[in-house]
Amino acid sequence: MKLLLACAGVTAALAATPPTTPKQPVEEILHGVKITDPYRWLEDQDSPQTRSWLQAQIAYTKSVLSQYPGGEVLRKRAAALLRTETVSTPSSRNGRYFYLRRDAGAEQHVAITRLGLNGKEEVLIDPTQFSGDPNTSVSFEDISPDASLAAYGIRRGGRDEVRVRFRQVATREDLRDELPEARYMSVTIKPDGSGYYYAASGGDAPRVFERNFGEPHPGREVFGSGYGPRHLLYTYLSDDGRWLMIAVIEGSAADKAEVFRKDLKADTAIAPLITGIAARFQAIPAGDRFYVMTNLGAPRNRIVEIDPARPQPEHWREVIPEQKFVMESFAAAGGRLLVLALEDVKSRLLVYQPTGELEREIPLPAIGSVAGLSGEWSKPELFYSFTSFHIPPSIYRADLHAGTQTLWHATRLPIRTDELELRQVFYPSKDGVKIPMFLLHKKGLRLDGATPTLLTGYGGFMVSNTPAFSAIAVMWAERGGVFALANLRGGGEYGEEWHKAGMLANKQNVFDDFIAASEWLIAHKYTNAKKLGIYGGSNGGLLVGAAMVQRPELYQAVVCAVPLLDMLRYEKFLVARFWTPEYGTAEDARQFPYLLKYSPYQNVKMGAAYPAVMFKTGDGDTRVAPLHARKMTALLQAATSSRRPIVLLYDLKAGHSAGMGVTQKIEETTDVMQFLSAQLGLAVR
Repeated sequence: MKLLLACAGVTAALAATPPTTPKQPVEEILHGVKITDPYRWLEDQDSPQTRSWLQAQIAYTKSVLSQYPGGEVLRKRAAALLRTETVSTPSSRNGRYFYLRRDAGAEQHVAITRLGLNGKEEVLIDPTQFSGDPNTSVSFEDISPDASLAAYGIRRGGRDEVRVRFRQVATREDLRDELPEARYMSVTIKPDGSGYYYAASGGDAPRVFERNFGEPHPGREVFGSGYGPRHLLYTYLSDDGRWLMIAVIEGSAADKAEVFRKDLKADTAIAPLITGIAARFQAIPAGDRFYVMTNLGAPRNRIVEIDPARPQPEHWREVIPEQKFVMESFAAAGGRLLVLALEDVKSRLLVYQPTGELEREIPLPAIGSVAGLSGEWSKPELFYSFTSFHIPPSIYRADLHAGTQTLWHATRLPIRTDELELRQVFYPSKDGVKIPMFLLHKKGLRLDGATPTLLTGYGGFMVSNTPAFSAIAVMWAERGGVFALANLRGGGEYGEEWHKAGMLANKQNVFDDFIAASEWLIAHKYTNAKKLGIYGGSNGGLLVGAAMVQRPELYQAVVCAVPLLDMLRYEKFLVARFWTPEYGTAEDARQFPYLLKYSPYQNVKMGAAYPAVMFKTGDGDTRVAPLHARKMTALLQAATSSRRPIVLLYDLKAGHSAGMGVTQKIEETTDVMQFLSAQLGLAVR
């Protein structure tokens, strides 16, 4: 376990039992209710007291994991699944292709370019140029229309913040200009290469700046006055370089979006395309029209065409009306509209004429997930990726004129997919609503009620949880376990109505859906409470935290990663104010009661017998404050009456999501699998 231990002074005796955490109660009155927080001091991440506590917790976690068998077996299998060549979906500019590739022996992806579809691969950017830290990664932020210049981000660990540089493709040299490390929503290079636009999201004032190369930072503010911390701004360019687009999203629930445009060829001012309408809008310029996907009057979305000369809603032309399936996203390529649809949580890829006529459906190899649609309006090719729990990502290239497709790149892994079965079931939630759930397991599974089962979910922010490759899912199923994914309300699986049924005052529906999935798995003889574990991250960490607190007897083990757990204070830290439209805020007297009722941290009961729990986070999480996991670890260690371990898997550098090197991913996967296998009795061989 690579946790960057800095705790040589912690004795073995101390590490044998959970560290004792001092209580320093803070009391306050919220809307007439007294709230006591015994571990608020752990919110201060940099205090000597917190750092000492972390060292003790890291040592304790290491001591617990060292007692479990199978570490080397699991590590070897995790390495076989994760230490492999991977490639991202390519983007094309002016005859050049750009993508990320990670070789089997590498820690991170390098940025690749090739001239022509079958041209020689050339390394454009290698993260080892900047740091010897294997957790330093690079990403493409933008490519100039003529393919001469690449804007790229450098990320340290899992931080959301990046430093942005600009590299000349021909010479592999960087320009002197750069953007300092910060949270950028987008960087858009001007068509003539003279400079760029960028959207910065920081503090209370998200803004769009224009900066020519050679000019001092930050450049000229050109958009954003009047917007605040609940808004996100994005910039992007039309394929032909004519239109600079600015999208505004209000709140994490994204109930309202606005779209602005600037005609760069005519050098007009930034002007509104869609404003003042409480709905979502995704706009793509294509030729002399804008195609826009919206949920306005269509909870499962529809696509309209807008003439920029007459952008008023009364002049919109409906191209693709709302369907029985959900339109997740769309792209414009080859003179066609490509719709990524979701029907009963199964991906479909549909090709429409601009008139709205359905031309055909692109066949997919199995039940799984489609992502990364990439193409240009004037060119017939489309790239997309496909994956499923036990099928690693493959990149396909479709010729939209010929109606054919070819496999462009496939990740090869030692998985016996023919021995595994992926199926979908539907079960009733507490209020009778039917909820979909995917199950991955070995073929011929015996339903004897004793199979180690790992259940996961998310249920929030309009996110649709479709089957995507997971080393943990594969390792769990191939060892005889059941891996389950419940598609809870709060997500986007069935459109906006499904989302609203699991947000704000309806958030308890999400937890009820998850608990009902647990009960269904037990009732249908897949497992029992002593063999059932749950796993969730971020908003999914809140999910498993709430399920554990509400029904501790239902679970044997919990992995709660980068979670929100103190829902009375969450919006006070980092970027969490942006999530108040999804959750609400304890500052609002009307929203406070339901937050208090389900907030995991406030609902831990002293003396209750809680499951074994692994909280997982790290110092580098700049999205969800790690204080949630720290405080909840201390509280559960003091509260539980069971003899099951409560541990904190804490990395002194790791962040919320992207950026982790392969070795660190392998170690983390091993730790999680070792913990869950030991608690649930999954065979390790």
